[in-house]
Amino acid sequence: MYRMLLLILFTLVSCGQNRSEDIEPINSNINPIVNPNPNTELSYLALGDSYTIGESVGSNDRWPVKLALLLKKAGYNYTQPKIIAKTGWTAGQLKAAINDANIQQKYNLVTLLIGVNDQYRGLSVESFRTEYIEVLNKAIDLAYNDPKNVLVVSIPDWGVSPFAKNRNRAEISEQIDLFNKVKREETTKRQVRFIDITGISRQALNNDLYIASDGLHFSGAMYQLWAEEIINRSF
Repeated sequence: MYRMLLLILFTLVSCGQNRSEDIEPINSNINPIVNPNPNTELSYLALGDSYTIGESVGSNDRWPVKLALLLKKAGYNYTQPKIIAKTGWTAGQLKAAINDANIQQKYNLVTLLIGVNDQYRGLSVESFRTEYIEVLNKAIDLAYNDPKNVLVVSIPDWGVSPFAKNRNRAEISEQIDLFNKVKREETTKRQVRFIDITGISRQALNNDLYIASDGLHFSGAMYQLWAEEIINRSF
């Protein structure tokens, strides 16, 4: 009986060790972004769609603006972000807008949040992968061709919004997860940091505090949570 108890205990300990070893932190091989000099002014470019431009919230409630403010408080002297984003843009449309802008400047930080409109319009995951890779490569190029200067933010789940109350919310969430899986795969391949805010966005279900006045997009309170998650994960 004593020997059997020892065998069971050994088995439980071994299983626990194996489980912990199988769990690898997201982008664990990417070091935090280092502040070279608090007195050096750093540039910031935010690329995206309605979430980045802050549809239905004030300009100060946009998450890139909130992120820049948090960075300043932490001693990173980033300027107010230049934003290239528009409500409704797919990855392909963002790519075209970047090309049209003919950007000559390079940026110390580039953030990228795109993909929700590809999912919403019913575009295939593989077509999104192709367009996303091109947009991500452009983001890296604009960040002094240094992947460490780029942050990719996952697609939030619009299925939790009041706008989606008569839709199949479980199906929307499943599709969002599939698109995010592609984003994570292609992002980590290029040694770019991937910040997952999708779970945080799902806190908006039945919580008006986190929903903008249009009933679809997220509020400044939600964008604050995203900004805090980004800075906690990256800096």
